[in-house]
Amino acid sequence: MKLNNPALILIDIQKGFHDLAYWGGDRNNVDAEQKAGELLELWRSKKLPIFHVQHCSSNPNSILNEKNPGNEFQDVVKPLEAETIIKKNVNSAFIGTNLKELLDNAKIENLVILGLTTDHCVSTTTRMAGNFGYNVHLISDATATFNKKGINGEDFSAELIHQTALASLNEEFANVVTSEFIREIV
Repeated sequence: MKLNNPALILIDIQKGFHDLAYWGGDRNNVDAEQKAGELLELWRSKKLPIFHVQHCSSNPNSILNEKNPGNEFQDVVKPLEAETIIKKNVNSAFIGTNLKELLDNAKIENLVILGLTTDHCVSTTTRMAGNFGYNVHLISDATATFNKKGINGEDFSAELIHQTALASLNEEFANVVTSEFIREIV
């Protein structure tokens, strides 16, 4: 099986996510950005469609606000001048943007999604993409998240949050696969 003209959607791989304390402490998949960068290079070499999603928080105190250096893309996935950047200020890359229009105009049906964070913007964008009818592959080892506090004060590890988010998405909104698997079908 080969994917026909798959678009790579890189979600919120921004410098602000280097600040572990800001996001709740520990995180999982410390190589996620490196794997994202490797897939980005593969897409570039094959001249396949690439969409960089950038979270631009409307909160001036947010590390991801456009006035703060944390808003910048991480160097490993820095967009080239000709690559499309989708700026958003909510969890979904489809809300308040022209992403769906760009995908539909290019007749793109296959999406490969990765980025930060698994349980927030990656999950929300993946759910909407699945609901819109796209064939979605979510890359488990090129996504990551942070520890979370439960509603009763419990400590949940980043890996647990990551795995449960992926389990909720798999086979309903997306096929959850590894970067190695996706290399074989692109």
